Formats: sequence, structure tokens, C-alpha cells
Amino acid sequence: MDPYVLKTLNAERRARRAAVLVTDLGDGRDRVVREGDTVAGELGAAIERAFRTGLSGSVEAEGRSFFLNAHLPQPRLVVIGAVHISQALAPMARIAGYPVEIIDPRSAFATPDRFPDVPLHAEWPQDVLARQPLDGYTALAAVTHDPKIDDFALKAALEARCFYVGALGSRKTHAKRVERLLALGAGVEDIARIHSPIGVDIGAASPAEIAVAVLAEVIDAFRSRGLQRKGEAA
Repeated sequence: MDPYVLKTLNAERRARRAAVLVTDLGDGRDRVVREGDTVAGELGAAIERAFRTGLSGSVEAEGRSFFLNAHLPQPRLVVIGAVHISQALAPMARIAGYPVEIIDPRSAFATPDRFPDVPLHAEWPQDVLARQPLDGYTALAAVTHDPKIDDFALKAALEARCFYVGALGSRKTHAKRVERLLALGAGVEDIARIHSPIGVDIGAASPAEIAVAVLAEVIDAFRSRGLQRKGEAA
């Protein structure tokens, strides 16, 4: 591999940015395509699928053979709120391949006994996120129902372009949340990205059922990144 190409690829990986290493199997030349780069034709469509699925493999495009090596950051889930929903969500998400971190300044809730083997921060979100910034490969679910805790994290998630942003609450509760986020300087289009009520509508009632609904919505958001219309095949 060309040293410059390797250096570029490693830099993208260190920065938690997705990249696809495209190798022309005819002449052996490599190039790095970053997520969001424009590549036309059949090859562009194949690269888009690689970004969406994270799968590497050989493709035929424009009469040539290429190998696409997809390098996607590990998606992760940050949960604001050490509540019953979080207790069910954390192990489910980990099994599905989404490492979880939980943030809640209420030390009575954010305890290792309630969340064994889960990275736990009994601190305010603004303090944690200053050290560990969000990014486009992070999902954020705010489930405390407390604006003092949730609102900053939601605005930070929108600014970081997290692939999923969800918040617990009814439509009436969310309408008030929208007003607060607008007052904090969030844009209307960005706020529209928040999933609230949170989770896929499966009629969930218990905390565990809500956790299932949230995880399903997170997975759907991750696997449909970049699609122009809902339901397009991967």
C-alpha cells in the first residue's frame, strides 16, 4: 500500500471518521474515499453501500474490478439517565454491538450496583462531553425527563451530528423541549432530527419494552444513514 494512502487511512480511523479503501484489482492502485466524498456511477453506489453496511468485498463497476475495504468507527450509544430503561437497554445494546456509556449526575441512581460492567459517569453531561465529545458515530438517548440534565446533552448531540438523537417524553413534553432548545440556539431543522416520543412504536409499556423500542430505532437510524427514502434496500 502507498505510504501516503496508509497515513490518510490511519488518520481517518484515529479521528473516528468512516473511510473506504478502494483498490483497483486491475492495476493495484489504492485510494481512500471519505464518507461524504462524491464518487459517480456504479462504483459510487457500491461505496455508499459499503459505508452503510460496513461490509468489505469485491465489486464490478464500469467494467473494472475493485476491492472495497470498509473502515467504520464502532457505533456507540450514550444514554443520559441511569433509569430503569437504561438498565434494560445497556445489556441489549452491548449484545447488538453498540457499546454503552451512561451519564447521570444523580449519584443515587448512577451506581455500579445498578449498572454492573457499564461505563458510568455520575456527573453532569456537559462535564463528561467536554472530555469525551460526541461524534457522527454516536447515538444519544436522553431518558431522565429532567430538562436540567437532558437539554444540554441533546443540543450537543445535534451539534455533533450524532446519527441518532432520541428523547423520552410525550408530544406535549417535546413541544416544551423544542421551545427550550430554540432558546438555547438550536436550529429548527436540527431539532426536527430528535426522535420523540423515543423508540419505534410497538406499544411498549414496561421499561424493558421501551428499551427494545429504543434499540430498534437506533439500529434503524444507523443502517439507514444516507438513504434518500425510507425502506431502500441496503
